[in-house]
Amino acid sequence: MQTVDRQAQPVVAGKPEANPLREGLRLERMAEPCTMVICGATGDLTERKLAPALYNTLLGGFLPPEFTVVGFARRDLTDEVFRQHLLDGINEHSRNKPVKPAIWESFARGIEYHHGNFDDPVAYVELAKRLDRIDRDRGTAGNRLFYFAVPPSLYPEIVNQLDRAGLAANGDRRTTGSKRGWTRVIVEKPFGYDLDSARTLNHEMAEVLDEDQVYRIDHYLGKETVQNLSVFRFGNGLFEPIWNRRYIDSVQITVAETVGVEGRGDFYDATGALRDIVQNHGLQLLAMFAMEPPIEFGAEDLRDEKLKVLRAVKPMARADVAANTVRGQYVSGWVEGARVSSYRDEPEVAPASETETFVALKLAIDSWRWAGVPFYIRTGKALPSRVTEIAVQFRRAPLALFSRAGVPQIDPNVLAIRVQPDEGILLRFGAKVPGQGLQIRTVNMDFRYGSSFAVDSPDAYETLLLDAMTGDASLFTRDDEVERAWAILDPILEAWAAGEGGPLHFYGAGSWGPPAADELLDRDGRAWRKP
Repeated sequence: MQTVDRQAQPVVAGKPEANPLREGLRLERMAEPCTMVICGATGDLTERKLAPALYNTLLGGFLPPEFTVVGFARRDLTDEVFRQHLLDGINEHSRNKPVKPAIWESFARGIEYHHGNFDDPVAYVELAKRLDRIDRDRGTAGNRLFYFAVPPSLYPEIVNQLDRAGLAANGDRRTTGSKRGWTRVIVEKPFGYDLDSARTLNHEMAEVLDEDQVYRIDHYLGKETVQNLSVFRFGNGLFEPIWNRRYIDSVQITVAETVGVEGRGDFYDATGALRDIVQNHGLQLLAMFAMEPPIEFGAEDLRDEKLKVLRAVKPMARADVAANTVRGQYVSGWVEGARVSSYRDEPEVAPASETETFVALKLAIDSWRWAGVPFYIRTGKALPSRVTEIAVQFRRAPLALFSRAGVPQIDPNVLAIRVQPDEGILLRFGAKVPGQGLQIRTVNMDFRYGSSFAVDSPDAYETLLLDAMTGDASLFTRDDEVERAWAILDPILEAWAAGEGGPLHFYGAGSWGPPAADELLDRDGRAWRKP
């Protein structure tokens, strides 16, 4: 991570002027001058996530005055129309609003729009000329960050076109344009459809780009609580000694959404919950939770440890899939007071679709630390609460010390790490009820980021975009991690496709999934935690 002793200042006529928000503040983390090219810039992702993230990063003083955005898409827009598109997104979705006029005016001077088709070589030649001109006029030093806000099927085409135009290589390897600076590419999920497609995509990108140029983004890893997992474990002598099979009974990872497919029926019906959430968010949360202490908190050390966890996860034999997985699909019901129609009634969803909108599965990590500890993952749409959490159930106390006094068996201790919403950590333990006699009641010790710190946590995209600009790949997924995740899930997908993985269960919108998901844990003498 580079340390830059410089103020974030608005630019007027190519020269910085004082920013009263950051006056006198020495920054420890700031991006280098660079240009961010958003491929697919007119889409929903740019409006809802990227534009607010960039504005808030600038507002926080982490972007240099030279920073420039170029939107690249098929629609024929002017610079002014594109700027207004970004402004509308910031006004609606930013955590800091209303927009500060002086900051927006500074930001807007560095926003341009480039019209072209992604399969048109001329568009990339013209893009290269534009980027060279921006390097000269704004001092972006030949540093380029390309964000692929497009379907993964377009990644190889765009990468190859960038290569032909001399825009893909780092520094002195460029054949045109600036002879210095870096080039990095951020790609969105889903990265592949199965193991074979992920390998093919990795290979196609590797023919042009070095692995250290590719940043596979998973926005869950940019969330404050996920990053705090490592600090919580390795920065506190209290917890790391009990983070193992001797003290932990089981682990539950829940990624629940209240919404349905939200008009994305065509995409979702070809994807499903296992590919959409478990392959990336679910397994990445598992790896972050279960990894061994890295040698250093560098990108490669962290990703090496995550990969070791994924390599230790035992892929299921096809015959075991029905016993260890549950797939469901929502039917009509009520969520947060609103009527939700059945999944099969959604636009662009097949009337007899077998696509799962809910999945629960039991995984085992075959390692010295975690042998015998079941890891349960569940995710679904149209559930009663929007919540992501990791819940750790500890083993019960070995002696029923209070049973002679008439106290029933005490509930096990639970540590719940909430990723969203109300990010924080909850510890549940038993305590004596005040008064005569002996009564024990479960109580909660609850830490919340929002009420414990006097700062507003950055959005995940703010963290990840800044990491990519500073060259920190710690929270991005490496090619071998992606392929190993697919290797874990491929047997499940194959069994479901062959009709050997158990039936598709239906659940009412607003419930916590089909009863079969409860039975999955009930067979082990456990139950899902209700967040």
